[in-house]
Amino acid sequence: MSSKSEILFRKFLKWRYQNISNKQFIRIASAVIGLLAGLGAVVLKNLTHFIQELLEGEFIKDIHTAFYFIFPILGLLIVLLVKKYGIRKKVGHGIPSTLYAISKLKGILPRHQMWASVITAPITVGFGGSVGLEGPTVATGAALGSNFARLFHLNQTTRTLLIGAAAAGAMASIFKAPIAAIVFAVEIFSLELTLASMIPLLLASITAVLTSYFFLGDDVLLHFNLEDKFLLSDVTFYVFLGVASSMASIYFSKVYFNIGAFFKKIKNPYYKLLIGGSLLGVIVYFIPPLFGEGFTTINSILKGNVQTVISNNVFNFTTENVWIIISLLIGLILFKIIASSLTFGAGGVGGVFAPTLFTGSVTGYVFALIVNSSNLFSHHLSHTNFAMVGMAGLMAGVLHAPLTAIFLIAEITGGYELFIPLMIVSLISFIITKKYIPHNIYAHDLAERGELLTHDKDKNVLMQLDLDKLIETDFVLLYPEMTLGEVVKNAVVKSPRNHFPVINEERDFLGILTINDIRSIMFNVELYDTINVRSLMHDGSDIIYYEKDSAEDILNKFKSSGAWNLVVLKDGKYFGFISKSRLLTAYRRKLIVVTA
Repeated sequence: MSSKSEILFRKFLKWRYQNISNKQFIRIASAVIGLLAGLGAVVLKNLTHFIQELLEGEFIKDIHTAFYFIFPILGLLIVLLVKKYGIRKKVGHGIPSTLYAISKLKGILPRHQMWASVITAPITVGFGGSVGLEGPTVATGAALGSNFARLFHLNQTTRTLLIGAAAAGAMASIFKAPIAAIVFAVEIFSLELTLASMIPLLLASITAVLTSYFFLGDDVLLHFNLEDKFLLSDVTFYVFLGVASSMASIYFSKVYFNIGAFFKKIKNPYYKLLIGGSLLGVIVYFIPPLFGEGFTTINSILKGNVQTVISNNVFNFTTENVWIIISLLIGLILFKIIASSLTFGAGGVGGVFAPTLFTGSVTGYVFALIVNSSNLFSHHLSHTNFAMVGMAGLMAGVLHAPLTAIFLIAEITGGYELFIPLMIVSLISFIITKKYIPHNIYAHDLAERGELLTHDKDKNVLMQLDLDKLIETDFVLLYPEMTLGEVVKNAVVKSPRNHFPVINEERDFLGILTINDIRSIMFNVELYDTINVRSLMHDGSDIIYYEKDSAEDILNKFKSSGAWNLVVLKDGKYFGFISKSRLLTAYRRKLIVVTA
């Protein structure tokens, strides 16, 4: 800002403090954030569709289908160059980076996140990357919410609320499902659902939906008309669909984690691009329905036009044999997950929401097709209903968001006719998947590092503590060769502390010497030159490792050891101490801030 702009802005802030209450301003801010998130979603969607229409039009069909192999690699290369030479900063995966910012960075997202995904995600998806736009849209909205809060000097609690409001706005704009968007923000970002938080979420969601309707009209991503009613006799089959959805969810998560772990070992981004891009290109070349988000395929499935899906291949292969169709559709499930994981591994920017919906719709359709085609049951299932409910099953399993799954599909269908089967499938899929996959795709890495924000308030408070501020380093250092006399003169007399770390010349921690250890002899002058630190010191009760231990781990170490002070090692060397009283005081202060 220029000096003149800064003066005007300060005047506005002063006027705001005097005339608008904090509660009123948060509500106004939520509406503004919803509008911005909606605009971000519109830009992302239109830019992606522009690229796809440019590439997938008659250009490919008239020249050669081999371009299906080239485009994903080309898109990933452009994204890599944009990130390296244009953005020049890390572009994190949308929702995981937002969760990390909430849990460890006090809700502060870097400014470049407001526009980085807007550029890179459409290129990734538009050129054939088999991922979705939902994650980048949420990340863009969250960054807008975070930086809006920083601009107006709002506290951490409000900042987190606006991030959630932005996420709700982004999802509401994409799917035109405002209630599901609110539930999504609460489930994924672990927001407390209170009246104080509900109103901002509603405002953001409403303004985002209205923005979407204004720019995109009645156009929706998923087209579904409920033609077959829910039958009580279908309940047993919905139970089995829940089990099948959990199996698909576990497969999805395992493949995603394993491929991601493989690419993490590769440090050179060009090697990642070469390996991931080439494999992705091969898959998309042979299976064109995996090109991009896949909503065209999903809508074909929901309309029952399965022939359109299976005939879209390099061989122009088509068949009426139902078991071959089932095999081909199962292949879509298996390879969609691999293609999505390769896109991320190769450096693409996108989200897993769309691949989850894709996999779920095909899973549900295949399940119904198997039941209807087998001679084991006389019962006929609705292919489209099971496809729609299957989407909820995969969302509940992969994302660990059963409520979001239920309300999203309910809103998309335009009613609650399928509410009971949605509840059955989502609940079963979630319970089974969570048993084998404790954390969803968004939170897996954060949970492994102990940095995941959850609905457990105590854990959240501990996680938000700044451990660097708890470490005390103003201790007199002792060496094992020092005599009792040197300890008394140089440590006891000069330091207010009652304990002292013992180290060697390389700062390796050797032990601790306390006042209690020498209390009975420290005034015996005759012993000053005959006794050294080595003979008096003792091991620490436990050790805190700076790079590894979270605040919760540290608290547990205090409980198990019974100590009031624990030594901290950084890079294997002595660094300082953390006291139990200091930790608990910081916890109480943070708790007041969080619950205020």
